[in-house]
Amino acid sequence: MLPKRVTIFGSSQTRPGDPAYAQAWRLGHLLGKAGCTVLTGGYIGTMEAVSRGAAEAGGHVIGVTCDDIEHWRSVKANAWVQEEWRCLTLRDRLARLIDGCEAALALPGGPGTLTEIALTWNLLLTESISSRPLILIGPAWQATFEAFFRTFNEYVPLSQRQWLSFSEDEEAAVKELEKRWCSNPDTSSSNTINLQRE
Repeated sequence: MLPKRVTIFGSSQTRPGDPAYAQAWRLGHLLGKAGCTVLTGGYIGTMEAVSRGAAEAGGHVIGVTCDDIEHWRSVKANAWVQEEWRCLTLRDRLARLIDGCEAALALPGGPGTLTEIALTWNLLLTESISSRPLILIGPAWQATFEAFFRTFNEYVPLSQRQWLSFSEDEEAAVKELEKRWCSNPDTSSSNTINLQRE
């Protein structure tokens, strides 16, 4: 079983033909095939690849867009966004991406992706949002946070680290998502879908 709505964080720098674009497409495809609704930032790069993969697999795609981004860079929602949630500010956009999901996964990315991870993590550990999986994909994220934990060990107790999960790749992330979702005592059959194995 998987959650109905899954937010994917990731880089806008990824381009078609890049290995990271293929990875993002594959993640979207796995979630779309399982019947998930996928939420992304709605624009280019990882957001486009995930949206495309999910849409081509028959999943529903929500793009969370905002005026701030479009004033900063000339860009519109990608062609695979089926439902656009429009926000005025980047802060509003982050809130919609986090509040609108039942689980969040993060692909490799830069400052924006790191911000999304950190904000989601902090909201979870302060119980400002309901319990949900937060899974970081790829060895780079694990290495980054292990270094963070070593450096700031006294400030990050184990009780706070347990909100983060790490997966080697997109297939492992979907399996970890299923495992963590099914082990959550707050999960009910009304907000889950069946995972269809390939």
